[in-house]
Amino acid sequence: MSRIGKKPIELPEKVKVNVTGEGRVNVEGPKGKLEWTLPAQIKARVEGKQALIERSGESRQVRALHGLSRALINNMVLGVATGFVKDLEIHGVGFRAQVQGDILNLSIGFSHPVLFPIPQGIKITVAENTKLKIEGIDKHLVGQVAADIRRYYPPEPYKAKGIRFAGEVIRRKAGKTVQ
Repeated sequence: MSRIGKKPIELPEKVKVNVTGEGRVNVEGPKGKLEWTLPAQIKARVEGKQALIERSGESRQVRALHGLSRALINNMVLGVATGFVKDLEIHGVGFRAQVQGDILNLSIGFSHPVLFPIPQGIKITVAENTKLKIEGIDKHLVGQVAADIRRYYPPEPYKAKGIRFAGEVIRRKAGKTVQ
């Protein structure tokens, strides 16, 4: 039995969840709207201020989809209610970032600037030229954008230069020693 799937989803004030007959879930709140289609074996219903997720079978795959569906719908509810944020830090001499319209311009030690197109539904703000804040209502998209930006220059272990998540600890290695 999926312990996560059995837990009801608490709906905050101002958040509306609508489930259609063919399994389409629409979540609307103060920050925006999200929609997703449930797998065929999973059903959802709304009772008052709670959303309940139920499954039709007991196979291993259906049990896994039960918990997954509940988690995804919960993330949708949290996203339209409060939103999600990822913070990145850029470390290195002369490394900086700036937002120009819908493009993030990264100067990270290459011979050319790295231009990252900001996807629809994501807001990126830059503070102190080295601190990035990525905000949005879709948890998956926020995390994917943060990972894509980090992938341009992951932190290296010798001088710890690069793009890292806020609070990420980089294990340093000793460099070469002179005999």
